[in-house]
Amino acid sequence: MTIVVTDNCRLCRFTECVAVCPVACFHADDEMVYIDNDICIDCRACIPVCPVKAILAEDALAEAQMHWIAVNAEKSRGLPLIEEKRAPLPTAESRRAELGY
Repeated sequence: MTIVVTDNCRLCRFTECVAVCPVACFHADDEMVYIDNDICIDCRACIPVCPVKAILAEDALAEAQMHWIAVNAEKSRGLPLIEEKRAPLPTAESRRAELGY
């Protein structure tokens, strides 16, 4: 099963997901995090801890979100690995409110 980070993460970059991940599969850019599914063991520990519900299993993705599978695959290969929780972006709380969480 593929686990992906979706656009809800954009401008938040909360990293609670990284803190609970038993393997190092998260990568980040200036806006959000991405999962490398070649490393991910599909434990799903990251899904319930995301404060903006940005992480989903493939079977929970809406049709309009399916492109996030390819985005995560592409982005995770070229971005730095993150292995520790980091401070969210300065825009995180306003983005969270905008999303209704």
